[in-house]
Amino acid sequence: MQLFVLGIWSLVGLAIAHPGHDIQQEIQARARGLEDSPRDISHCAAELKARGLEQRTVERRTEILRGAREKRGLLTNPLSIKARDTPSVLQTNHSSPVSYDPETPLSTIFAGNKSCILMPEVTEGPYYVSGELIRSDLREPATQKGIDLIIDIQVIDVSTCKPLSEVMVDIWAANATGVYSGIVNPGNGNGDPGNKETTFGRGLQMTNEDGVANFTTIYPGHYTGRTQHIHVATHLNGVIFADNNTFQGATVAHIGQIFFDQSLSDSIENDSVYQANQQPVTTNAQDGVFLQEAAIGDPVVEYSLLSDSVQDGVFAWISFGIDVTKSEEIFAAAAHH
Repeated sequence: MQLFVLGIWSLVGLAIAHPGHDIQQEIQARARGLEDSPRDISHCAAELKARGLEQRTVERRTEILRGAREKRGLLTNPLSIKARDTPSVLQTNHSSPVSYDPETPLSTIFAGNKSCILMPEVTEGPYYVSGELIRSDLREPATQKGIDLIIDIQVIDVSTCKPLSEVMVDIWAANATGVYSGIVNPGNGNGDPGNKETTFGRGLQMTNEDGVANFTTIYPGHYTGRTQHIHVATHLNGVIFADNNTFQGATVAHIGQIFFDQSLSDSIENDSVYQANQQPVTTNAQDGVFLQEAAIGDPVVEYSLLSDSVQDGVFAWISFGIDVTKSEEIFAAAAHH
């Protein structure tokens, strides 16, 4: 892995594609990419536990949840939490009604192997923007409203079952009304020319020694043809520009999308901010991209509400494996600079 740090801004020659969103074209491209995709990394469970990674994962996710609740003035003791309960993707409720008290082993919740899936190598979608900020908080509350989403992402080497450090995790998603920052595309509500200068919902973090990157963002909204989702790319090489804290990566080892329970998204949509979204609703069961990913794994995050009210925020977690020998080109609809 080679990440270079520079003090000046320059582009490194990414191909710039016209921003658009032909859902069927994307699905067809994804289908070609899925042909040789391994199914999951469940074989890593024993090794991850033996390395002590499972216990550290439990401790980290417990403290993230406790800290998030404390920061918002919410109840932290007992640490009531909800967890996944059944194996079917579309029909699974990734938040069961079971409440756990302080005596319940949190490893039951936070170290489950079920979330260790191999995300498919797929197209990046039409709204990738290169040169985004290295930051963990993507909310930009001065201009963006929505329900807080804290997400813990862990990256595992699918071949060695070792956590991958110094991987740049790149995420981007639409805002509450289904609009992406950084682009101009009237098709999905992004037609304002000034939108090209925005950065909300986008950012990168480098994984630590346990292969972990954490983000705080807002729960994404739906848009025409797509259910709520977050795009994820992992860069194993690239350039960090120290003068403006941005990153430029030309190739990736993984491109995928992560999703949410339909029941959770439905409850989010009842919030007044999300009700302002006038784009037609697409559910998980109607989203061709979701169905493709669900056919080979479970791309839905596990989660806990920070309180009894969804308005107080959501803490989500997911782990996935990547093939570090892969080097895929990523195309950008625009460049932030």
